[in-house]
Amino acid sequence: MNDSVKRAAELVRSYDGRQLRVMEVCGTHTHENFRLGIRGMLPDRIRLISGPGCPVCVTPVGYIDQAMFLARERGCTVCTFGDLIRVPGTDGSLATARAEGAKVQMVYSPIDAEDYAGTHPDEQVVFLSVGFETTTPASCIAVRKARERGMTNFSLLTANKTMDNAYRALKGSADAFLYPGHVSTMTGTAIYRELLAEGVSGVVAGFTAPELVCALAVIVKMSEKGEPFFVNCYPRVVTDEGSPSARRIVSETMEPADSEWRGLGVIEGSGLKLRDEFSDFDARIKYDVPQIQGRANPGCRCGDVLQGKINPSDCPLFGRVCTPEHPVGACMVSSEGACSAFFKYDSSR
Repeated sequence: MNDSVKRAAELVRSYDGRQLRVMEVCGTHTHENFRLGIRGMLPDRIRLISGPGCPVCVTPVGYIDQAMFLARERGCTVCTFGDLIRVPGTDGSLATARAEGAKVQMVYSPIDAEDYAGTHPDEQVVFLSVGFETTTPASCIAVRKARERGMTNFSLLTANKTMDNAYRALKGSADAFLYPGHVSTMTGTAIYRELLAEGVSGVVAGFTAPELVCALAVIVKMSEKGEPFFVNCYPRVVTDEGSPSARRIVSETMEPADSEWRGLGVIEGSGLKLRDEFSDFDARIKYDVPQIQGRANPGCRCGDVLQGKINPSDCPLFGRVCTPEHPVGACMVSSEGACSAFFKYDSSR
């Protein structure tokens, strides 16, 4: 540990000012702060709270129900990342549907799903397009590639989301945001400067121990001034402009839409849907998917966890009824979920 990191760590450890609530927007930050022992070094006056930065976690129950409708009622082959297979819907999960004979295929990228559709022309293949700014470009590329190949058996069930309006929906829930490093590589820092003008404080952080400790030290130091602030603490990866080429391919393929977030409700303009010229690849249109208002387990408090209102261990189901082997909520399923992090790392549970 070099001298600057040692000074940062000491600044954080010795903090005795007003109570600071720092929201880990990114689920990977939650896991890394646990794994690296950073949570254990924090004084009582600094509290890390979880936020909505896990795409699987914020995907609503109704979306899972729509995916199951496609698999069960429309006979589609549903391609998805592994975590989504186990997320509970109103009546079981995609794992349940697969056990019943539905075709559910795990893939590692949208391109994998498009390739699967190309080699299985007799199957109607739907990719569950869930994710933030980091993964959305790949879904757009897959759709454009399918159109170039003249494919008619590939489509997306979209639940892509953008973070800017989610930050605004969470305004006041924390003293400062620990902004996600991966998303910021795409968006750049303009959105954070806009939020700063609206009185929202935060820092962009990396994922190593020195980067996270230094980001927290910046929050401590800047908070002492009593004014809103923004600092990019991940400049080796995150630039002001982000990735214009990635944003361009998204804007040419998708357009903003209202979107439902688990725990946060519908946030205006926080989602993305395929533009009209790509409607042939929109699974909702292609297969006449109904609007489904999903019903989560009434005892599950994932929504409160995602808003930073409670710690996962405050949920009465946590570690008892809800475990990684038998998850009740999405936050326990996802590898980026706050509940899975607390279950894995928090010895006080």
